[in-house]
Amino acid sequence: MATSDTGIDQSTSIPFYRDERIINWIAQIVSAVLVIGFLIWVVVNFLAAADARGFSLGFNFLNDPAGFPINDPGIEYDPSMTYGRAILVGLVNTLRVAIAGVVAATILGTTVALARLSPNWLLSRIALVYIEFHRNIPLLVLLFIWYFSVFTQLPPVRESLVLPGPVILNLRGLYISWPRLTETGGPLAIALIIGIVLATIAYFVLRRRREETGQETYYGWVSLAIVVVSAIGGWLVSGGTPLYLDVPVLDGFNYAGGLRLTPEFAALFVGLTMYTAGFIAEVVRAGIQAVDRGQVEAANAVGLSNLQVLSLVVIPQALRVIIPPMISQYLNLTKNSSLALAIGYQELFSVGRIAINQAGQAVPVFAIIMVSYLTLSLLTSAVLNVYNRRIQFVTR
Repeated sequence: MATSDTGIDQSTSIPFYRDERIINWIAQIVSAVLVIGFLIWVVVNFLAAADARGFSLGFNFLNDPAGFPINDPGIEYDPSMTYGRAILVGLVNTLRVAIAGVVAATILGTTVALARLSPNWLLSRIALVYIEFHRNIPLLVLLFIWYFSVFTQLPPVRESLVLPGPVILNLRGLYISWPRLTETGGPLAIALIIGIVLATIAYFVLRRRREETGQETYYGWVSLAIVVVSAIGGWLVSGGTPLYLDVPVLDGFNYAGGLRLTPEFAALFVGLTMYTAGFIAEVVRAGIQAVDRGQVEAANAVGLSNLQVLSLVVIPQALRVIIPPMISQYLNLTKNSSLALAIGYQELFSVGRIAINQAGQAVPVFAIIMVSYLTLSLLTSAVLNVYNRRIQFVTR
């Protein structure tokens, strides 16, 4: 029992109604009761209003046939399949454009940021114009420009633009020669997956060992070698030709084969990528400029090349500043994909809107859409936050 210098027992000298710890606990309990009570009141009133208007809040409709087509489905789908399958196709389409857009926007944004910091006056000004243009034009306007002014103005099928590859470009989309697995390609696919997993593990283990011991472990080259050796081993085990190049060819009134990107997907992908890259460029530029100039001068003093200074000194430190705002840009790109409704690409929100019109189940469908976007956002944030914590300075 603690006593003061005067011999007075401090635990009994303060009345409980003046004890800050007790007051804080009471305040938290009261706040929690009020919030929970308000939420219960909202839910009860919402259910009562929905019941009075005959709205069904169940999800049984997901097992009913959808009855509507989906252009460019990412997985197998036909109108005879269920609403649940249709919504899943919409989610897959959202993931397709979101993942491709995140990768492309990161590469493009980083390139533009480096150009913006270039000592070359012309290159720097071109990058500045790109950034200011895309940051100050609404995304919906950019999507309309790309779709109605570019992709819908391409030549018809008979007058397609044939580029090296071959790559075919016409009014119906972009056709790319694409490698595909043959019947004997299973071992190659398995070997590549195993190789990538082992290479990733080796990369982080050897990199940490270099940081702890200071000895060069060549973690990048070792990881690349693991992937190459795995690919060669899978190729040999397949005992034949595991891959073939699927080349698009004219078949009647359209091209068949290869990988096809519809004009809607292409316009959404290009619009999202270029728009988000403008914001990512500023994030990367700010991160690079946040690195102390003395770090660069010290790296130059020990004889590192410009590329080594950038990759070994500047970027690793800049990532500590870049990652938090970069998370927001990735989340914005994923959520902005819902604007695909304006140009006819059927992703999650577009498919959900059709399901609402046909099934009349607005509340359950919107609940599914919100939970899906929330889950994607939380997963993206969680993964990047884990990486962000790993690269932060540790104070001792």
